Amino acid sequence: MESSQRGALGLVRLIACCLIVLGVLDAGLYFTEYLHVFSSSGHKEPSQPLNILRIILDSLPIIAGIVVFIKSRAIAEWLSELIE
Repeated sequence: MESSQRGALGLVRLIACCLIVLGVLDAGLYFTEYLHVFSSSGHKEPSQPLNILRIILDSLPIIAGIVVFIKSRAIAEWLSELIE
């Protein structure tokens, strides 16, 4: 494996990990905010229900990161050919 391919593979894997972390943080912060409001109100019913669509949309970067991580070698080869 050439140095340009190793560098491209490292870059693609870094981007995939960043996408996964971004998705986990985004969905987790929304879910934690919902739980915090739920627990701070004395275990009363929250004013707004949990928005499942928002959690799904916030989790899309996780799915994209996993797909990029699985296909990282093919993307890195394409990227190294583009660089050369």
